Amino acid sequence: MANLLDTIIQSQGLVILDGALATELEARGANLNHSLWSAKLLVENPALIQEVHLDYLNAGANVISTASYQASFVGFEKNGYSKQEAIRLMQLSIDIAIQARDFFLKNSIKQPAVKPLIAASIGPYGAAMADGSEYTGYVDVSVNALIDFHKERLQVLMNTDADIFAFETIPSIEEAVAIIDLLKEYPTKQAWLSFSCKDGVHLSSGALFEDAVKLINESNEIIGVGVNCTAPKYISSLITIAKSLTNKIILVYPNKGEHYNPITKTWEEEGLAASGFIDNAKVWFASGSCAIGGCCRTTPSDIKQLNELIK
Repeated sequence: MANLLDTIIQSQGLVILDGALATELEARGANLNHSLWSAKLLVENPALIQEVHLDYLNAGANVISTASYQASFVGFEKNGYSKQEAIRLMQLSIDIAIQARDFFLKNSIKQPAVKPLIAASIGPYGAAMADGSEYTGYVDVSVNALIDFHKERLQVLMNTDADIFAFETIPSIEEAVAIIDLLKEYPTKQAWLSFSCKDGVHLSSGALFEDAVKLINESNEIIGVGVNCTAPKYISSLITIAKSLTNKIILVYPNKGEHYNPITKTWEEEGLAASGFIDNAKVWFASGSCAIGGCCRTTPSDIKQLNELIK
């Protein structure tokens, strides 16, 4: 089975991932101070989600990630939605992205060399808890509990027309173990897994990033490993670690270097000046990452600069 990301790399040398969804929706007026975060708009304003997807495609993204990151049975149930409603909304997140891609391909003056991919965004257990624990790790949550959390939602998303499955902001090795175990049931599907890290060596839980990469390296279904929603200043170190341990595609899509406050659900300045997105991207590519994009607070203009750079 051909590696979907390799096809893009062979065509242009670099996979351009999209940037932030939720913070971009907020920049366009959406109120996401809610436990469902961007998934809230699957009910309230799906057209705005599609608009952001389309802007990333027009900016040059080869992959757009769906508004399903915060969509979970636990999260929807807490907010009064039935199981059937939850399933419909998860499927809708994929449909919205596909519709955006179809519109882009139909109306683009110059067709892309490779058809853009739809990545089903699958957030961690901590995202459903809406307590910020995807940036700290979990206390007293077993691998079996994490399998139970992911299993039914994964089955729903696997039965859609998503091209690839993106497990994102994973803070612990235990959650990676659960995901790897579940993916064995879907040998014809491809996925990537990206971790959240607290520095240039450790996952958010405190485990060593190198141990996480070694674990992912044993999975046949996971074609890429990397880091997302982590401060830019740590990315080069993490790429170097991954590069020494795996031949899988290394993906990086960090945030803008700010600190997330789970109480106010806002991003706060840390007072540390960061280099520009493109300057950083050049370093990350040189270090060994061949799939680059952005997470919270990045925008279509950042992705457009990345596209112009590879041209």
